[in-house]
Amino acid sequence: MSVSKLFTFFTWTLILVVDSMTAQNIAVVSDKVVGVYWSPKKDAKISIYKKGNAYYGKSIWVANPRKDAKNPDQRLQSRELLGIELLSGFIYDDGSYINGTIYDPESGNTYKCKMSIEGNQLKVRGYIGISLFGRTELFERINTKG
Repeated sequence: MSVSKLFTFFTWTLILVVDSMTAQNIAVVSDKVVGVYWSPKKDAKISIYKKGNAYYGKSIWVANPRKDAKNPDQRLQSRELLGIELLSGFIYDDGSYINGTIYDPESGNTYKCKMSIEGNQLKVRGYIGISLFGRTELFERINTKG
């Protein structure tokens, strides 16, 4: 094998190794959001998980079990709030989770949403149209390690 072919082979191998390590580091950083959080009023626990390349959150405990009575879809008004997906379709982008939605069972409305992590808190901003017209709520991470 000529020196130039050997050099090309090692160069491509190095590029693939570095690219693989970078992708793994991004996955570790982006998966930081995965876990269990208290809702802002501490009346529910929300589990955030990854499905494919996106992040979702569903209720796994509620203080006051009840139906989704305010849902605009009458077919869904009889479902229990426990276990429903409240956070949907978030994509990690440079420290933020964007392009998602949040369902508010108190109003029955679904809003555009973005999230970010600050310490043990998850900042969740629901909004209409642009982020300027919205509200931020803080979800506190629950340490689930025994």
